[in-house]
Amino acid sequence: MIPINDAQQTQQLIEVTGWNVTETQFDSSKLHHKETVFTLSNGYLGTRGAFEEGYPQHSASTQINGVYDDIPISYTELINCPNWLPLVVTVEGDRFAMDTGKILNYERRLDMRLGVLSRDVRWCSPKGHVLDFHFERFASLADEHILAIRCQVTSIDFTGNISIEVGFDPQPDSRKLPHWTTLNEGATDNTIWLHSQTFKSGIELGMAAKLVVEQDQQLIDASSTSLTANFQLQPGEAIALEKIVTVFTSRDTENPIAAAQQRLSDVPSYTTLLAAHIAAWDRVWQDNDIVIEGDEAAQIAIRYSLFQLLAVAPRHDDRVSIPPKTLSGSAYCGHIFWDTEIFILPLLTLTQPALARNLLSYRYNTLDGARRKAQEAGYKGAMFAWESATTGDEVTPRWVPTPTGDLIRIWCGDIEVHINTDVAYAVWHYWQNTDDDEWMRDYGAEIILDTAVFWESRVEWNHERHSYDIRDVIGPDENHDRVDNNAFTNIMVRWHLQSALTLWDWLCHTYPESAAHLAQKINLLPGNLQFWNHIAQHLYVNQNSDGLIEQFEGFFELEDINFTDYEPRTTSLQGILGVEATNEKQILKQPDVLMMMYLLRQRYDQKILKTNWDYYSPRTDHSYGSSLGPAIHAILACDLNQPEEAYTHFQRAAFVDLLDLRRNASEGIHAASAGGAWQAVVFGFGGIRITQFGPIACPNLPPNWTRLKFKLKWRNQWYKFDLSSEVKIVTSSTYDEFVEAM
Repeated sequence: MIPINDAQQTQQLIEVTGWNVTETQFDSSKLHHKETVFTLSNGYLGTRGAFEEGYPQHSASTQINGVYDDIPISYTELINCPNWLPLVVTVEGDRFAMDTGKILNYERRLDMRLGVLSRDVRWCSPKGHVLDFHFERFASLADEHILAIRCQVTSIDFTGNISIEVGFDPQPDSRKLPHWTTLNEGATDNTIWLHSQTFKSGIELGMAAKLVVEQDQQLIDASSTSLTANFQLQPGEAIALEKIVTVFTSRDTENPIAAAQQRLSDVPSYTTLLAAHIAAWDRVWQDNDIVIEGDEAAQIAIRYSLFQLLAVAPRHDDRVSIPPKTLSGSAYCGHIFWDTEIFILPLLTLTQPALARNLLSYRYNTLDGARRKAQEAGYKGAMFAWESATTGDEVTPRWVPTPTGDLIRIWCGDIEVHINTDVAYAVWHYWQNTDDDEWMRDYGAEIILDTAVFWESRVEWNHERHSYDIRDVIGPDENHDRVDNNAFTNIMVRWHLQSALTLWDWLCHTYPESAAHLAQKINLLPGNLQFWNHIAQHLYVNQNSDGLIEQFEGFFELEDINFTDYEPRTTSLQGILGVEATNEKQILKQPDVLMMMYLLRQRYDQKILKTNWDYYSPRTDHSYGSSLGPAIHAILACDLNQPEEAYTHFQRAAFVDLLDLRRNASEGIHAASAGGAWQAVVFGFGGIRITQFGPIACPNLPPNWTRLKFKLKWRNQWYKFDLSSEVKIVTSSTYDEFVEAM
């Protein structure tokens, strides 16, 4: 683990304004890491921070949410779409590139407030000519189908011809699997267009671009696949051009290429597009910004976490969700996990409830897939996929080959059933925090109730103990699989069934016709409700007289190890010991019992929390286990009045991508860590508890934080928290009044 306060890299993150992530030295060994860091998204697509001109072995990628195609082993993946970035500058025969000539000065900057990525390079060409290059680009938050790049080239000592060529890459690399066939492409005047289709899923893509040159009377040469502008340049002179791109798929419209061409013909100037984009981000930041005083690095890190999640959240599509690597990398194939519901949705529920509703509606729209999965496994009701994609059918690979060719059985898709309670938990808390009764009536109730039906057929009665067992499962701690009576699963199922009964009572009294219709649809009878109550009262949990909860049956009998025997290390303990050996030891990949205690904070007092913390936290692989764990430990450490330990865990979550703490940031952004970092700040250091009267703060700030300021939206009312030695809360019943109060 890098000591973050002393990390040399941190100096690059700190800006006076606290809004910019900068890179001032280019290091090709960190190419893929920084491509992840400088990802831009807009709720529709995400583009990694690859260079416009390309670079050897780069991992350029644009992913459009919902554009999946079939693959071996993992069934389907969110694929790399045709690359819209290519822009090549040639100076007297020398192609500008970061690996040719000499880089005299360099800075790349992500302005999170504006949502703009820029790069400034002073370059000496192989022939000895010196020029300045400025690139800036954005994925419009105001119009999700518009992308734009601006390039300016200034001569320092060069006299002669410069050409700039723009185009598309129609066959991007998708982990060495081809996914696209070009149906047609062409060019007219100052525009080019590309019409492609995926091989298996049949999704069509239409992409169009135009080249706008600021210099008057500048001629543009068009080939069938690119546009080229030529310039004569003198020392001290500058030329500039803009590449404006539009993109649609057949998920959006019946004729995506016609839509892309039409939108391109209607777009205003680059300046107007940029202004609309900046205004859209300004509206987001008005509600979502967090101010931290006394810790510039933490300020950058939390804004970066917010930026990436707010950028990727789908705004106009409830058929997709947020993958664990956002739209910034191919790891996990773009499948949807519990990460979204447990780690990301709390942020959106309490600041952008319309976006939270979209993500939860994705789960409603994939209920049929969950029902198919339950039926195929021999169960009732709905059983959500551990890994989900377009339809909600299970897409977790069952067998995965090792580098030596051996096959490893993956059980998550079969038995990591806590996903059902995770989704129900997110639905319930969305409802409780928004008072969105109509969505609960029309969609949420069906999710909670039909996933509750599933548990009827999943539990088993234990005659010896006179209790219900849930056997052969995997809990959040995936270091141990095929266990019986995992505490997280059983206790969250108890919560699920109790909440389902409360919900059903509300639905019957408030919307009796809807309740009757839903009961008929999912075959819900009074006997089901009685059974749920009996299960909830008799689910087995092993908790001793001191309050210590056994993670699963037999966990306490597993071998204990001394973690320090394996230090220093740069990988997980499972990576060192192997899967089977780790399964036989008390080594946690991430919090399990403690995760449950966080989700059900109001049910456990500090004494029981401390008892379980003291046992399980030292047995957790905090550095190289799951990236989902540190933020949860940060919150619970705050609950135990341990702000310094909480801050260490917070750093592990907040800097995981910026500083590549786990050495895998090249694979994409850790979305759950980003959401967890927000929760650590708000629920941990801010001490926010949601009461029946609204959110209240019991802050426990790190010693170096002098101020923490943020807003929350609870039941259509905004709350402002300004925390230091005193707590100040400003509330208003309308947004306009709240802005005035600011």
